[in-house]
Parts: sequence; structure tokens; C-alpha cells
Amino acid sequence: MLAKKMLRDIRKHKIQFISIFLMAFLGVFIFTGVGGESLGLEANVNQFYEDTNLADGWIYSPYLNDLFLEQVYLLGATTQMERHVVIDSEADFENKPDITLHFVENNTISKFYLMEGEPLNINDSNGVWLDKDFANAKGLKVGDNITFTFDDYEIKKEIKGLGYSPEYVYHATTYSVLPDFNRTGFAYLSHKAFPSDNVPYNVLNVKFNGKPETFNKLLDYRLDGYYVSFLEKSEHSSVKFFSDQISLQKMIADIFPFVFILVSMLILLTTMKRIIAHQRTQIGTLKAMGFKNRSILWHYLSYGFWLVLIGSVLGLILGPMILPKLIYPVMTDIIAFPYWKSIESMDFAYIVVLMGLLSLGVSYYSAKSILNENPSDSIKPKAPKYSSTRFIERFKFWHKLSFNIRWNYRDAKMNKFRALMTIIGVMGCTALLVCAFGLDDSMNELSEWEFAKINHFDEKLVIANGASQSEIDHVAQDVNGDAIMESVIELESSTAKKSGALLVLDGTDLITPTDYNRNKIEIKDNEVSISQKMADLLGIDVGDTVRWHAMDSNKWIETKIDKIHADPNSQGLIMSKNKSEELNLTYTPTSILTAEHVDKNYSIVKGHTSLEEMADRWNEITLAAWMLIYVLIIFASLLAIITLYNLGLMSFTEIEREISTLKILGFKTRVLRKLLLTQNLLFTTIGFVLGLPLGDIILKRMWASSGDSFYVIPSVSITNILLMGILTFSLSIFVNLMFSRKIKKLDMAESTRNGE
Repeated sequence: MLAKKMLRDIRKHKIQFISIFLMAFLGVFIFTGVGGESLGLEANVNQFYEDTNLADGWIYSPYLNDLFLEQVYLLGATTQMERHVVIDSEADFENKPDITLHFVENNTISKFYLMEGEPLNINDSNGVWLDKDFANAKGLKVGDNITFTFDDYEIKKEIKGLGYSPEYVYHATTYSVLPDFNRTGFAYLSHKAFPSDNVPYNVLNVKFNGKPETFNKLLDYRLDGYYVSFLEKSEHSSVKFFSDQISLQKMIADIFPFVFILVSMLILLTTMKRIIAHQRTQIGTLKAMGFKNRSILWHYLSYGFWLVLIGSVLGLILGPMILPKLIYPVMTDIIAFPYWKSIESMDFAYIVVLMGLLSLGVSYYSAKSILNENPSDSIKPKAPKYSSTRFIERFKFWHKLSFNIRWNYRDAKMNKFRALMTIIGVMGCTALLVCAFGLDDSMNELSEWEFAKINHFDEKLVIANGASQSEIDHVAQDVNGDAIMESVIELESSTAKKSGALLVLDGTDLITPTDYNRNKIEIKDNEVSISQKMADLLGIDVGDTVRWHAMDSNKWIETKIDKIHADPNSQGLIMSKNKSEELNLTYTPTSILTAEHVDKNYSIVKGHTSLEEMADRWNEITLAAWMLIYVLIIFASLLAIITLYNLGLMSFTEIEREISTLKILGFKTRVLRKLLLTQNLLFTTIGFVLGLPLGDIILKRMWASSGDSFYVIPSVSITNILLMGILTFSLSIFVNLMFSRKIKKLDMAESTRNGE
């Protein structure tokens, strides 16, 4: 009997229950889908790091002899060491791609991961094990020969294997902060393949116990002055980039589903309260017939429980199956490693259990009051609400207000729960829309800031190693360009140590430093500016002093910070050529910028790229982020539609009796429709206004989790705010008009009854 009654009730309120099912499904779908994708990336890359024994740190030194190794071992924390010769070379192709060569001592730390060919043979002096993505871009295969040029050497090797390296999961280039496998790559060779008997090891890969900070202090204590720099794993550009990407996606996976789950419980709560309020007589009759409270309670608990459970389980199954398959393919353009599997976590099962428990709790809260009543009280219609005179109604202006305003004020006061639920629902929808559109705006502004506000060159010519200053000046004059110097540096304050970038400008106007408002700032010849993001990470400000050194030098420099600039992509220092020379830093130009298109080839230029190509590459790289943003915009809009429809339905059914009474008293339909529209717009406005700052807070938290690499000022454009407003209010008005049309067909005799 109760089962049949439940089916009848679900059919009667099918829109609400479908919405509950859909919200539960979407909440778990996003949580498990984005979570499965981010957890999959994290688990896969950690497995890759484990399989290849990624180093805990890298010691850069020209003195990597047996004595140095002994001293590192005597630090006490060191568990494993391996020397590499890491050298930048050019491969013999027309575009002179940069290939980082690793002549390895035994391939035990940061090992080459084989995908094709034969395993790396440490005794093979003729073979090379090449970056698989570079090989694919160049059409190379196992058995082909490839020639590398570096310093005064030219070596020709046979490709024995293709694969990946844990140090190049993400690999930026000299042309761009983004990977370009046609222009850059890496290769592993045996130390016996080095073209000299004296192998000049310059990097020591280390594994150690304890914290990196402690290891670094021990290293300073025993070997200060004998090594150039120490790079811990978390500061490695590849590791850091990947970690930042995962952090951002985890934040999205945690925040967005929460709103869907909240709204699903809100709809369930309002629906159950409405059903129970309308079925008081039926509940009283069931009690009088001998049905026990627990049977009636489980009957009403079952309404939402099974729908939420089925929706959650479906989301649990489909989320990890669908979303990772949408996002992973576009990430292969920037991420290079062999595993691409989504991961299912026990947390996913816990969220389903939580959803079930929440549905039971919400339904119990809706039913508990009537279950405590005697059958004789339950069978009677509930006394109608009444409004007592309040403070504001005692003022004279109250009677001068229109009936519309006074009626809506009193109705909201009598039905505080309904008003609150409507406002909370609109707040949640607005907050999600702000996040989704805010991510879209922030990504657009980041691209526009980098490629229009800061950089104004047409082409960037990368200078080959060993070029003389006179040769550089000749090319710069010939293309009407300006030389710049870019370098990787390590910065240190009293509270933190970070790796960053150094940019040395020589009077060029093709790069314009900006502040956080994207306005041009001038960095004078005698000034040093630090990026806002780096200043925040190091905890310093204008007037403070920072220690830093180039990664290829052990000479530490102390510099006073004169200005702070803001850059979305490059975090570090900017100074003039004169200032660098004043600091006894060797000025070595690495690129020439020009506003002209360059077709001519120069012997000292190993490659060039246009700003347009860099922007296009950026769009390709951020495709995964865009994919996620578009999914969130669709889901947020869907949430707004479902929420506003259900809240509109709830509002109409809640005040149906009052509207019928007013109609009996002679109020015209147009007046009654205006009453409903006024209330609807009022609640929507309050929810929308409160949802904007809430969404802004969530958006800032999301971008704050994006890591150290990017500096993003979260923002939502006026256009998108207007678009969100139009979407929200249009839906609100549409829903209101849809329900207010029923006023004409309202059965006043039936509606004025208190029960069903």
C-alpha cells in the first residue's frame, strides 16, 4: 500500500524528483569525473616517478670528482647518487632544434623510460635513447641516425630506443614557456659516448632522507663554494608545473560538486516538506489505521533516498568514465609520460554514502514534526499561518506602500524558510556561474595580458651559444631589433627559496613591464624589479633585499628591490643591461626581438618564432583548461535552470491557497501575476547580489591553488556579469510567467482546501 502511494506521489511531483535525481547525479559526476582525472594524473605521474626513480634533488657543480661524492655521502642523509653530464646541443635539422643531452653514469636515478627499442646500455658508446615526442615530431624511428652539435664536438649516433624521462614530463623551451616538441627534446647516452676521455660531469642526482631544506643546509655546511646550486624536487620546473595543474583541478573537483549536492538537498527538503504538509490527513489516517511511526517514517525517507542513491551511483560510474576521456587527449600536447588512466578512489564511494545519509537526514527533518503528533491532531488540517504586526508596520509610511509590496513583505515573513531557500538556491547558481565565467575571463585576460600588453615584438630570434657581441649587434641592427638576456635563477629570502627567471633589457620597447592593473611601468637603469608573484612567495616588498644567483653560477648577488611588476607567466627579476653590469653579472644576450617579419637566415640564430605562434601555442596548451571550463559553464547553467524552475514551482504551490483567496476577493489575474513576479524578482535579486561576492571568493581560492608559475588576477568582465544577470533573471521571469499563467485556471474551491 505504502509502496503504491510512493509511486503515485513521485509521478505527481515528477519534476521535483527528476531534479533531485539529476542534481545528485551531476554533483557526484563532476566530483568523481574531475577527481578521477586529477587523481589519475597524480597517481600516474607518481608511479612514473617511482618507476624511473626520480631524483630528490640535483646538485650542480664542476667539481664532481670522487672526493666530492665522498663528502656528499658523508652528509648522512644521502642514500643514492649518480653523475650526469647535461649539455645543450643542436640536432642536425633545418630548424636546429635544442636537444638536452644526458651522458649518464649508470642510469639508476631519473632513469630513461623505454617505450620502443632496446633498454639503455651503459656500455654502448654508439647508441642514443631519444625523446619519443621529439622523435614523433621529426618522423624518427629506432635504427635511424641523428647528429648532435655542442661546444666543439659533433657526434653521430644510432637511435637505440625511444621513451620518456621523469625530468621532462613538462618541458618549456627557449622560444616559449610552453613545450614545442618540434623544436626541443632530450636524449640519454652512456658516459662512454662522450667524445672525450675526460667526462666533465656537471650534475649530481641525489636521493636522500629527510627534508630538502635540511639536506641543503648540510650541503652548505660541508661543500659551500664547491657547488653552484642545489635544486630540490618540488622546485624542478617539470615537477612544479605538473603539481600546480593537479592542485587547480582538485580545487575545482572539491568546490563545484558541493554546490550541486547542496542544491539537490535543498530541492529534496522543500519537496518533502511540501508533500508532508499536503498529506497531513493521509498521515493521520495511516496512524489511525495502525501503521507505526517507523513504517510511515521509512515510507517518506524512501522518496529521496532511492533517487539520490541511484543518481549518485550513476554519477560514480559515469564520471570517471567520461570526463577523463574528454580532458586527457588535449593534455598530451604538453604532458609527456606513458600512463593515462583515471583513478577511482574510496572517497568516491564515500561521497555516495554521504549523499544517501544526507537524503535520509533531510527527509527525516521534513517528517519528524508530524510523526510526533497524535493521530487525532495529524488528521486535522494544519492551522494556516498568520502574520502579526511587526515593528516596521507601525510606521505611517507602511500604509502608503502599495498592496503589492505589503503583501509580499508579509508573505516572506510568514514563509521565511521558502524565502531563504530561494535566496540560497539563486546564490549557489550565481556563485557557480561566477566561477565558470570567471575562469573563462581570467584565461582570456592572461593571454591578452601576455601577448598584447607585455610583448609587442613580431618575432623572437634565439641566439646560438658562442655568438660574439659584434655578431649579435650586427643581426640586431639588420632586423631593426633589440637583444635581451633571459636566464634561470634561484632566489632566496629569509623565509623561502624559489627558482625563477631573470630578464635583462637593453632599452627595448618591445617588452613592456606592467603592474597588476596591466598598466606600463618604467624600470630605470639603476633599478631592479621583482614580479608580484615572486615577491609574495618570498615574503618581500619594495626596499627589501633578495639574494639570487644564476643557475649556472655559484656567485650569489644581493639586490635591493626597487619596484614590483606583475607578469602572468614569468616570475622573477627584471633589470637593465647597465644594472646587470653594475652587479658584475656577465651580460650574454640570448634572443633578439624585432617588430619585423624575418625570412633571412643568420649563422648565429638557431631558430626563431613569432608572437602569433606563441599565442597559438598557448591556446593549444590551455585547451584542457578550456575544456573543463566549458563543461563547468554548461553544468552551472543547467543548475540555474533546474534550481529556478523548482524554486518557482515551490513558491507557486506554497502560496496557491493565498492566491485563490485573493482571487475570490476580486483581485484581477494581472494583479496576482504581478504579486508573484515582484516576489520572484526580489528573491532572485537578493540571491544574485549575494552570489556575486561568494563566487568571487571561490574563484580567488581556485586561482590561489594554481601554484607558483602563473600570476592571475581573478576577474569577471562586466559583459559576463551582465550575461549572468540576463540568464538568471530571464530564467526567473520565464519560470514565474509559466506558473502565473495557471492563475486563470486555478480551481479556487480545491485550492482553498488545506489538504489533499
